[in-house]
Amino acid sequence: MTEYEHPYHIEVTAESFYLADQSDPDEGHYVFAYRITLRNVGSVSAQLVSRHWIITDGNGDVQEVRGLGVVGEHPELAPGEHFEYTSGCALPTPVGSMRGTYQMVAADGERFDAEIPEFALLVPNVLH
Repeated sequence: MTEYEHPYHIEVTAESFYLADQSDPDEGHYVFAYRITLRNVGSVSAQLVSRHWIITDGNGDVQEVRGLGVVGEHPELAPGEHFEYTSGCALPTPVGSMRGTYQMVAADGERFDAEIPEFALLVPNVLH
């Protein structure tokens, strides 16, 4: 069985953006937005119940964030459906990363995690 034939499989992709107009580098305040797309590539409907983020800044400091839903929603995805949302994160450094998991509940009651692959938070042209 390949991963795409698995009944419980949510594919997560992420894209990040630096928000210069909301940032203040002189004060060590860098704001990023990120767009997440969740796609149900499994064979069973599933609902997102909670999230667990691991956010690492450029100093190696780690912050963990847990909460219910995403942007006030608990999207339910039938096989083949997707859900997209945008949120944000502030860091004290111009470089960082985010990764984590979404906790899902399938229509048959099975609980499983959807992995959020690590993605970078970067101020443009900060790395040469």
